[in-house]
Amino acid sequence: MSRTAIIGILAVLLVIACAFFPWSFIESKHLMFTGMNGTGSSYGEPGKLSIILSVLAIIIFLVKNKWVSRMNLFIVGFLVAWTFRNMLLYSRCEMGICPQPGAALYVSLAAALLAFGCVLFTRTPGKRS
Repeated sequence: MSRTAIIGILAVLLVIACAFFPWSFIESKHLMFTGMNGTGSSYGEPGKLSIILSVLAIIIFLVKNKWVSRMNLFIVGFLVAWTFRNMLLYSRCEMGICPQPGAALYVSLAAALLAFGCVLFTRTPGKRS
C-alpha cells in the first residue's frame, strides 16, 4: 500500500472522529451541536453521511483497481463538498444569533481536503506507455 493511501485513510478516519466532537455552540440558548447531535436545530445529523462516505473511501483506498480508484475520486470529492457545506451551515449567523464554531468543524474540512489530495496522487495499477 502506498504512503498516499495510508495518509488518505488516516485523514478519512479523522473526518469520522470529528463527527463526534462539537461543531458549534450557541451561547444564548446553551446548545452544543455535533455532527451526530443536532438537537434544538433544524440541521439534522450530517455526520452520518460523512461517516458513510468515509467508510466507503477507506474501503476503496484498500482496493487496488483502476476503476475503483476513479470511484474514490467521486466519493471523496463529495465528502469534501459535504464537509464544506457543513462548515457553512454550522458557522453562519441566523436572525442575529451567531454560533461559535468549534475546531472540529474546520479540522474535518481540512482532513477531507487532505484525503482528496491523497486520492489525486495515489498511483493506480495500469498500462504505462
